Amino acid sequence: MIPTLTRRAHVLYSIALLALLAVSAVHPWDLAVWAMEVAPIAIVLPLLWATHRRFPLTPLLYALIFLHAVVLMVGGHYSYARVPAGFWVQEWLDLARNHYDRFGHLMQGFVPAIAARELMRRHTPLPPGGWLFTLVTAACLAVSAIYELVEWGAAITLGQGADEFLATQGDPWDTQKDMLMAWIGAMLAQAMLASWHERQLARLAAAPSSSAASGR
Repeated sequence: MIPTLTRRAHVLYSIALLALLAVSAVHPWDLAVWAMEVAPIAIVLPLLWATHRRFPLTPLLYALIFLHAVVLMVGGHYSYARVPAGFWVQEWLDLARNHYDRFGHLMQGFVPAIAARELMRRHTPLPPGGWLFTLVTAACLAVSAIYELVEWGAAITLGQGADEFLATQGDPWDTQKDMLMAWIGAMLAQAMLASWHERQLARLAAAPSSSAASGR
């Protein structure tokens, strides 16, 4: 297995991501909501391209970022409260509401956990263990809290028009539950993927710097 993605893989990931982004922009439920929901993609994709030579990430993290982008695009296209898959689960489990937004917040903890873990393992002397787990989880909770502040700012700025972006669906405890899902996601990611991530980090560290930089 290659230690990081080749340039061709970067291109293919990017083409697929941009194609899906274009599809998600076709007749979305609300264009302004779509723009707000997919805004992180417009920030992260150029950042990944700008850094992929001098600081390539593990294939696992690239794949998770792609998956998270798909979750954002689906939520942006339908609005989180109207995603069909959420309605299917709602009917199947006899739930009171569409919980796709809860899944989105689970991913908001799951994917940043591996990103934070990768940065800490590569830029700090922290070894795998309790302190790394705790600090990664705390970082993900911080990301979740910042996102909730962004939602609060949107609610103040847009007023009633922010309802689709917030996707509270009338739940007064929506913010707390969203942060709980991010917390669970952060812990799940580390519990499920830490060993796999460590193997990829070891291969990345062992690769010649020229190979990692060129992606060959």
